[in-house]
Amino acid sequence: MGNNINKGLLGEEIASKYLISEGYKIIDRNYRTKIGEIDIIAIKSQILVFVEVKARTNIDYGYPYEAVNWKKQQKIINSSLIYLKQKNLNNHQVRYDIIEVFLSGETKINHIENAFCR
Repeated sequence: MGNNINKGLLGEEIASKYLISEGYKIIDRNYRTKIGEIDIIAIKSQILVFVEVKARTNIDYGYPYEAVNWKKQQKIINSSLIYLKQKNLNNHQVRYDIIEVFLSGETKINHIENAFCR
């Protein structure tokens, strides 16, 4: 697999297709603020879901979800609050998920719903 940027983009594409297949509607991707970035913003059953995607070819340095530490979670949460205000979506229920994409051999996906909360 190429560099980390290509791996990340591939992981996000795979995660987006997975979410669509599970009935989610993707409403934004790679939303950036001065604070941080949100990989995917989707909605399903009136729940607005902010998704962090972590793609890996191996687990030599730990599982992908382990890279979403407290500091990264705070960046995602604070960026999501900006998004909610900017798009006037304050009346939606919100959830924070992590999608792990394993790229070695057969691609595998692990969707962790409610991975963290604000």
